Amino acid sequence: MQKKRLPIGVEDFAALRSDDFYYIDKTGLIRDLIRHWGTVNLFTRPRRFGKTLNMSMLEHFFSLNGDKHIFDGLEISEETELCREYMGKYPVISVSLKGIDARNYETAYQMAVQLITETAARFYFLLDSEKLNGQDKTVYKKLLDGSMNEGMAGSSLKLLSEMLEKHYGAKVVLLIDEYDVPLAKAHANGYYEQMVSLIRSLLGQVLKTNSSLKLAVLTGCLRISKESIFTGLNNLKVLSVTDERFDEYFGFTDREVRELLEYYGLSGHYGEMKEWYDGYQFGNAEVYCPWDVLNHCDRLRGDPHAQPENYWINTSGNDAVRRFIRESANNAVKREIECLVAGETITKEIRQELTYPEMYQTIDNIWSLLFTTGYLTQRGKAEGRRMKLAIPNLAVRDTFVTQIMDYFKENVREDEDTLNRFCDALRSGDPENVEKIFTEYLKRTVSIRDTAVRSHMKENFYHGVLLGILGVKSRWGVTSNREMGEGYADILVEPDTGDMGIILEVKYAHDGDLDAACRRALEQIVHTGYEETLEDDGVEHVLKYGIACYKKRCRVMLEGQTHPRT
Repeated sequence: MQKKRLPIGVEDFAALRSDDFYYIDKTGLIRDLIRHWGTVNLFTRPRRFGKTLNMSMLEHFFSLNGDKHIFDGLEISEETELCREYMGKYPVISVSLKGIDARNYETAYQMAVQLITETAARFYFLLDSEKLNGQDKTVYKKLLDGSMNEGMAGSSLKLLSEMLEKHYGAKVVLLIDEYDVPLAKAHANGYYEQMVSLIRSLLGQVLKTNSSLKLAVLTGCLRISKESIFTGLNNLKVLSVTDERFDEYFGFTDREVRELLEYYGLSGHYGEMKEWYDGYQFGNAEVYCPWDVLNHCDRLRGDPHAQPENYWINTSGNDAVRRFIRESANNAVKREIECLVAGETITKEIRQELTYPEMYQTIDNIWSLLFTTGYLTQRGKAEGRRMKLAIPNLAVRDTFVTQIMDYFKENVREDEDTLNRFCDALRSGDPENVEKIFTEYLKRTVSIRDTAVRSHMKENFYHGVLLGILGVKSRWGVTSNREMGEGYADILVEPDTGDMGIILEVKYAHDGDLDAACRRALEQIVHTGYEETLEDDGVEHVLKYGIACYKKRCRVMLEGQTHPRT
C-alpha cells in the first residue's frame, strides 16, 4: 500500500489535507481556543514546532471561504455545536511577518508595505462593495498602491478589518504569524528602535482599539516585553511554553511519534528518535521537535541505517548558544555548562519577557533566552520564576558540544606558545610533557562529565579536543579515523619534516584506571598494524601514543613505556 507523504516544510493546512500528506491531528487547539476564550492570544514557542501550520489551520477553520471538508474525520469535527457556531463564519486576515528581513530600515519598511499591499489585495472585491462608501474605497486604494506613509501603515490592519466588517456584517479574525521576526532582524542590523515603533503602531491599533476584532492569534519565539510592543494592551493572553493549556498542540507527543513510526514501519527506531528529539517540556506535556522527527523519518525511509542528525539546529545560526559558551571564561558558568552537558539540571530564575537589546546584556538574560528558544527546557514544576533547566536531548546537546569545541579552537589559536610546546613535545617523543600540556588544555575547556553519555561519545569529545589543538598547526597533516593496516587510527599526525608519522589512539577510562586504558590503546595500535601504512609510504620514524582520559585528567604513554609513571 502506498504510504502518505511526509509533510516536511508543508505549512498550508489545506494543501496538507487535500494532497495526501500524513497529518498529526492538532485540531483540538481550535476547540480549546474557543472554550478558553481570549480576544488576543499570543503563543510563544521555539521555531519549527508547528506554529505556522497551526495558524493556517485556524485560518481555514474560521474563514468564510474555507473548505469545511478538510476537517472531516479530525478531532474538531466531533464538536458539532462548536463547528456550527464558528466554522466558516468570519472574514480572516492572515499575515506572516517572517519575511521582513533587511539590512536597513528603509528596505524593511518597504517590505512591510509590500506585505500590507498583498494582504489587502486578497480582498479586491471591496472596490465593488455596496457596503463601503467612497471614502472607504479611497482608503482601500491607498492600501493597494503601496504609497502609504508610516502613519497609514501603522493603521492599515485596523482599517482593513473595519472595511471587512462593513462588507460582511461580521467581525474579523486576525492571525499574525512570527510577529517578532522583524524585531530580531532589526536588532541584528541596527534599526531596532525604528522597527519597534512600526510594529507597536501596527499591533497596537488593530489589537487595542479595534471594535471590528472578533479574535486575534499571534505567534512568535519570544514574548517581547509589554512595555516595548504591547503597551496598554490589557486583553492580551500570553500562552508560553510554561503554560499547561495548549501544551501538546505544538510539537509531537510520545504517542503521536509511536503511531507515526508504526505507520511507516520504523518502530525499531523509536529508541534513537526519543533519545535525540524528545525531551521538551511544554506545560505538563513532554514533546518531540516535529521538524527533527519528520526529517529523520524521511531519511530512514530512504536509508534504514541513517544516523540521527541535528535537523532543527541546522536551520539556525545558534547565536544564543555561541554567546553562552563564551561566558565559560567565568569558572562558575563553565561548571554549570558542564553539568548541563552531563545531563544534569541547573536551577535559574527565568524572565520570559525580554526585549532584543536586553537578551545578551547579562548571563541571566542569556539563560532566559536559551529557555524560550528551545535550547534548554524545563524539568518539573517551576517555583515562581525559578526553574530547573536541562538540555532537552542529544540533538541539542550535540550543538552545545560543537560550540564548545569551536570556542576551544579559537583559544588555541590565540595561545601560540602553549600550542608550540605541545607540538614540540609530541614530535620529540616526550609523553610526560604531552600529558602535562594536554591536561592544561582540558582544565581550560568545558569538559564532558560522566552522567549522560556512552563511553564512545566521551572518547569522541577528547578526540575532538586533540583535533582542535593539532588542526591549528596549519603545516602539519592531521587526519582522523584514517584506514590504516587492519583498522582505523584515531588520529594520524604528519609533521612538516616529512619523515615522521605520529599515531594517537584515544581511550576513555570509564573506571578511572588511566594506565590500563593507555595500555589498551597501545595494544590496539600494534595489533591493527597502523604503522605499516606509514612505512609503505616511506615514513622512517613512527611514534605511537596511547592517550587515556577521565574527566579533566589524562595519561599519555609512548610505545615501549607501558608501566605506570609516578
